[in-house]
Amino acid sequence: MDAASGNWQQRAGERSLHVGIIGLGYVGLPLALLFSEAGFRVTGFDTDAEKVATLNAGESYIYRIEAAQIAAAKKADFSATTDFALIAKVDAILICVPTPLGDDHVPDIRAILSTMDSIAPHLREGQLVVLESTTYPGTTAEVVAPKIEAAGHRVMRDGATYGSTGGVLVAFSPEREDPGNTTIARAAIPKVVGGMSVEAGDAAAALYAGIFDRIVRVSRTEVAEMTKLLENIYRNVNIALVNELKLLCLRMGVDVWEVIDAAATKPFGFQPFYPGPGLGGHCIPVDPFYLSWRAKQFGFATRFIELAGEVNEAMPQHVLDTLTAALQARGTALAGAKVLVLGVAYKKDVDDLRESPALVIIEMLRLAGADVRYNDPFFPRVGSGRKYDLQMESVPLTDLVAYDCVLIVTDHSAYDYPALVAESRLVVDTRNGFSQDHPLLKPVLGRGGGIRLHFSLINKRIGKLYIF
Repeated sequence: MDAASGNWQQRAGERSLHVGIIGLGYVGLPLALLFSEAGFRVTGFDTDAEKVATLNAGESYIYRIEAAQIAAAKKADFSATTDFALIAKVDAILICVPTPLGDDHVPDIRAILSTMDSIAPHLREGQLVVLESTTYPGTTAEVVAPKIEAAGHRVMRDGATYGSTGGVLVAFSPEREDPGNTTIARAAIPKVVGGMSVEAGDAAAALYAGIFDRIVRVSRTEVAEMTKLLENIYRNVNIALVNELKLLCLRMGVDVWEVIDAAATKPFGFQPFYPGPGLGGHCIPVDPFYLSWRAKQFGFATRFIELAGEVNEAMPQHVLDTLTAALQARGTALAGAKVLVLGVAYKKDVDDLRESPALVIIEMLRLAGADVRYNDPFFPRVGSGRKYDLQMESVPLTDLVAYDCVLIVTDHSAYDYPALVAESRLVVDTRNGFSQDHPLLKPVLGRGGGIRLHFSLINKRIGKLYIF
């Protein structure tokens, strides 16, 4: 197809574009299904042969994606492959590979680099390449485009003339996945697009308009890259703020959860954020450090961002300190104590371990000499990953009295919180899972109606529940 002919909008409307999606994880697979459901032919690419085999068998490996969705996509000509030579057959290539943090908070873009090495020999002029992986501003122009050019292709850039054959179109469009969010349809989430040329931006906008209700065009790929970082740095900083306020409120005897609820009644100028045991997921714990690393290359110190990171990364230690104090109040040392951790996913009701604070907390408990078990309905087993090696299996929620403490790290909806208090010797709740109106607790507290329960208040009244 001639990239300069401007027929992307027409072909997207006709659903005649063949879309290739690289990386079939929590971002790539939902995106592939969205395109397939909209009538596009989709080919998924991944280096994991087991994932590819699972999808081609019509099955799913992500909890919130049902096998029926995969089967329906297969009927609509969706397929998965490990053969990157097939990149030559698609019109648009969307890259959704992981970009974690390396040692010392240095961006790890090896997956982007290896992806470009795999696809560059098979590209052709007129194709559209869009990076969706979260990264630092400049990655698309300084890493992706040069890799394409090093393979002998031309990349269309603003102000350059390539004649009638054009070149490879390159753009950036940040993913905005929110695992577990069932209130906002994926198609309703505005899609930000920035191209390295007007033609690339036009092509990407036309393609994504086939599945998203609103397209937000920005002037450059760097603007789109920075947009993604701002979204998550905003959340990171505000979560750090409430985490720090929580620690102060604990000392002052003030219920931070009640404070946040009261402040949230203001109809302007305030958005509620909530404290927790630490940050998890691929975006919020990672993205701010991508920008702070990049800023150093410009001789700039992002002090605000780095301070927020320090506050949030310290939360697992505060959890450990609270657990230690709660045990000591009952005459039990942490070393040798039997501790049951509830929830290892990074957020409630998702099957996602990425950067989960539970993994850090479990390893800290082990180092402190505790006998640790865990329960999570989404993870029957946790093996090893980039930063952990647990090799543990989920235990049933039986005989809770055998544990010195039950530590709630992830507040899954499946947990029966009143039963936990009734059956356990000690509960430390890092997520305020007991914030609702529980009949078991009302008679003890002598209050009614959906109140927020504060750590010190509950400890004094019933001696077994700490809400931290």
